Amino acid sequence: MTATELRRRYLKFFQERGHAVIPSASLIPQLDPTVLFQSAGMQPLVPYLLGQPHPDGKRLVNVQKCIRTDDINEVGDTFHLTFFEMLGNWSLGDYWKKEAIEMAMEFLLDPKIGLGLEKQVLHFTVFEGDEQVPPDKEAASAWEAQGISSDQIHYLPYKDNWWALGDTGPQGPDTEIFVDINTPKCSADCRPGCGCGKFVEIWNLVFMSYNRGEDGSLTPLKKKNIDTGMGLERALQVLNKQPSVYETDVFKPIVEKIYEIARITDPSKGQLRSIRIIADHIRSAAMALADDQGLVPSNLERGYVIRRLLRVAIRHGLQLGIDRFFLGELVPRVLAALGEEYDELVRNKDHMLSEIEKEEKRFRNTVRRGLRIAEKTLDEKGELTGNDAFMLFATYGFPIEMTVQIAEENGQKIDLAEFRKEFERHRQISRDATQQKFTSGLADHSEEVIRLHTATHLLHAALHNLIGPDVYQKGSNITKQRLRLDVQLNRKLTAKELTQVEKWVNDIIQRDLPITFETMSPQEAKKQGALGFFGEKYGDQVKVYSVGDVSKEICSGPHVSQTGILSKFRIVRQKRIGADTLRLRGVLESDDKDDHSKHQEAS
Repeated sequence: MTATELRRRYLKFFQERGHAVIPSASLIPQLDPTVLFQSAGMQPLVPYLLGQPHPDGKRLVNVQKCIRTDDINEVGDTFHLTFFEMLGNWSLGDYWKKEAIEMAMEFLLDPKIGLGLEKQVLHFTVFEGDEQVPPDKEAASAWEAQGISSDQIHYLPYKDNWWALGDTGPQGPDTEIFVDINTPKCSADCRPGCGCGKFVEIWNLVFMSYNRGEDGSLTPLKKKNIDTGMGLERALQVLNKQPSVYETDVFKPIVEKIYEIARITDPSKGQLRSIRIIADHIRSAAMALADDQGLVPSNLERGYVIRRLLRVAIRHGLQLGIDRFFLGELVPRVLAALGEEYDELVRNKDHMLSEIEKEEKRFRNTVRRGLRIAEKTLDEKGELTGNDAFMLFATYGFPIEMTVQIAEENGQKIDLAEFRKEFERHRQISRDATQQKFTSGLADHSEEVIRLHTATHLLHAALHNLIGPDVYQKGSNITKQRLRLDVQLNRKLTAKELTQVEKWVNDIIQRDLPITFETMSPQEAKKQGALGFFGEKYGDQVKVYSVGDVSKEICSGPHVSQTGILSKFRIVRQKRIGADTLRLRGVLESDDKDDHSKHQEAS
């Protein structure tokens, strides 16, 4: 069965039983700003599950696109995914357990309008009860009424058979449907929920009957709801008797392209895992970037999830020996698999491809450097310590998650306590340095401010190199919108000088130079030629940030890891504010949407 056929059958089956077909909501939650992505089909429906009338009625059905990163480190096995499609049907105060189970059983068994599964391969779990809620004998009885024997029904505890989206909100006991894929039992106690893989969960029926408050108490909902979820990819795996979700039609074209690019025909276990991770992560990143909200990779929130997905995919590509940009070549395969169902993939294709290309270009050099250093350290020392992980993170911008993964792949475990200790030590140095005049004026440590802070260093270096060595910083102020730099200079820059300074900064951005730091004494920093306020009193240790070989300054940070992360720089204003001080204002184009006239004067 194909994904298209499964979606069609599911929607038609429930539509013919009085359910209104509703579209998938955006991947970006509109109702809960604390959640990064829709992670379940019921998430966009929370107000209606709490009692608000839905405009389409009490019976609903849809296919919801979801991104869930809780198990991101498990991706690469046979079934864990970050992006998935959730088939779901809901009753908002209408039918209850008996009718929900009757419809589920019909869809499971009927070969013409449903899945055509054999009754004997099915197993069902129900809630065993706890001190607040009794065992769910009603659900067990409903399954038995459908001809299910008692040895196919299993009572499991709260952690297995209670469903909630978060610590508070609508929730309740559930009944989960598993398929026995006929592999050997792992033990005499082998049953659904044991985790060995013999029993694959394909559907979950949640009996949403409570609302949990902030104090942990459960209050019965005025209207009881049914909330079901069937993972499309996992259902396809079971229906087509495939060893993993990656052999189904939603993944196979992507996987085949990775084989082609990597020139692999018979992958090792490690290579197979890398291929699966790349396939999953490019699919998820593409769907997130294609959303009409216009997301981009960044160091914050949703942007960070996208960045991490792409960067992990790049790393696994390097491990497969792919020595060129390749993620963009996979996008047409993603569109072929999902574009008909989600037209935003086609509509926003150019944005998606552009951001993937920029991120791959930006990160590839960082990954190469980090992997080289990590592998060298492993060869020389036989291990990666917490201090090694911090050095990779702080000096090369190499994500701690990747260092942890490298260690795990070599049968080791990073001492994260040691990493955090070193992180805190350097943060304290940063706090001490922040009290110095050199780094005053950062509004916060947001992504925009960090980028403009780095641009301020580049502007300072440009002035020092092009206008003269006596041009040095007297102060700065950086907000999310712009940078402001005051320098020792008794005149304004000419139009030619302004153009030269801008070109110098933008050339450095285009070169995508690494930004690193070292901790040293102020005396050593001065000896190395670092710019700083040496007339001021520093502590025993300072941080010195270097941009390639073009800039070296005492600074507490923070900064981006590569200059290529910055967009095009412009000077928008200059003004003399004293006999010997020139004030310059600059922006990065993506941070400044207004149509400023170039090099305008401040009034």
